[in-house]
Amino acid sequence: MRETTDILISGGGVAGLTAACALGSAGFRVICVDPTPPVTEAADAGADLRTTAFLQPSRRVLEGAGLWTRLAPHAAPLQVMRIIDAGGETTEARLTKEFDAADISDAPFGWNLPNWLLRREMLGRIAELPNVSLRIGIGFDRMLTRETEALVTLSDGTTVSARLVIGADGRDSPVREALGIAARTFRYGQKALAFAVTHPIPHANVSTEVHRSGGPFTLVPLPDRDGQPASAVVWMERGDEIARLAALPEPEFEAEMTARSSGVLGPLTLVSRRSIWPIISRIADRMSGQRCILMAEAAHVVPPIGAQGLNMSLADLACLLDLAGTHRADPGVPDVTEAYHRRRHWEVQARVTGIDLLNRASMAGTQPLRDLRARALDLLYSTRPVRQTLMRAGLGMGRDPATSAST
Repeated sequence: MRETTDILISGGGVAGLTAACALGSAGFRVICVDPTPPVTEAADAGADLRTTAFLQPSRRVLEGAGLWTRLAPHAAPLQVMRIIDAGGETTEARLTKEFDAADISDAPFGWNLPNWLLRREMLGRIAELPNVSLRIGIGFDRMLTRETEALVTLSDGTTVSARLVIGADGRDSPVREALGIAARTFRYGQKALAFAVTHPIPHANVSTEVHRSGGPFTLVPLPDRDGQPASAVVWMERGDEIARLAALPEPEFEAEMTARSSGVLGPLTLVSRRSIWPIISRIADRMSGQRCILMAEAAHVVPPIGAQGLNMSLADLACLLDLAGTHRADPGVPDVTEAYHRRRHWEVQARVTGIDLLNRASMAGTQPLRDLRARALDLLYSTRPVRQTLMRAGLGMGRDPATSAST
C-alpha cells in the first residue's frame, strides 16, 4: 500500500504532536507516526510527570497551532525566576536573586504545564484537523530519499511518499540514523528525579532554582492541587545519589527534599510518584538532509536548566513554519531544508554549549568552586542592563534598544 502526504512526522511526543498541530493548522497534509501510545493521565503507568515551561516566543507557535486556548486554563504563569545559592556549609540559602519578567515585558516569562496534560490536549486538537492523520502503534522503519520525494516504509509495511520528513523521534532518532547524521554527546554522570509536591507557602508564580552541588533543585509553579499550593520538581544529582533518593521511604524523602529546597516554600509533601530521567547534552552534526529536517531531541538534547529544552524545539518549528510557508507547494525543497539547517544549527550549538557550562557550574562540589559560582551570580545580577540582556537571551528574544540605556 502506498500513500502520499505533504509532511510525514516520525515521533508523537510533545514536540512531534505540536508540529502536527501547527503544520496541520497551516494547511499541510500531515501523517504523524509513533510506535508508543501517548499516556494522557498522570496516574497511568508510564506517564511523563515532568512539566514544560513554555516561554514567551513559544506561545505564538501554540496559538498558531490552535493549542493555546486548550492549554491556557491549565497553565501556571511564571512571573519571576528565582536563583538561590545554597553552597555554603549548610543547605540554607546564602544568596538569593530574583529575575522579574516585568523588567523586560508586560507578560510573564512563560507558562508551566504537565507533560501528560500537553499530550492529552494535543490529541484533542489533532482530532479537529481532518488533514492530520495520527498513527499510534506504527513507527518509522526505513527511508529512501530522492530529488522529488522521500519514500518512507512504516513498521506496518505501508509506504508513504512525502515531500518532507520530520524527525522528531527522540534522542536515538531513527530518521537521523537513516540519514547517516552523527551526533556528539556530553555525559555528566547525572540523573534527575521528577515529581510533584504541595507546600504551605504559595509559590506566587515564582520558579526557583536552588544550587548547591550535583545539579539544581528546581521548583516550578503548578496550579493548586486540592486547595494546596503545588509545584513540579526536577532534582538533578549524580546517578548514585538519585538511586539512593528514589529508594527512600516517603517520610525520609520529604525531609531530604525540604532541606535541599532550603525550605523556601516550607515543608514539601510528595503528591506523585518519583520518575528518573537520564541527563546528557547532545547535538546532531547537521539538522537537515535531502527531503528531511531534524527537530527537538532528534537534533539537540540539553539538561533541564532555564526551561530551554522544548522551547528550543518550538524555535525549530517556528523556523520551519516560516520557511515552509514560502514554499507551500513543496516544503521539502533544498531552499527549505538547507535554510533550516543554516538558521537553526548555529543557535542550537550556542545554547547547548551555554547550558552545558551552566550545568557543570551547578554541579560544583568543592567549596571554592561553589563560592566562585555565587560571586558570578551576584556580579551578573547586579547590573541591570546585564540582567535584562541575560533574561532576553534566555527567552530567545533580541536585545531591546529601548532598555539599553537604562541603569
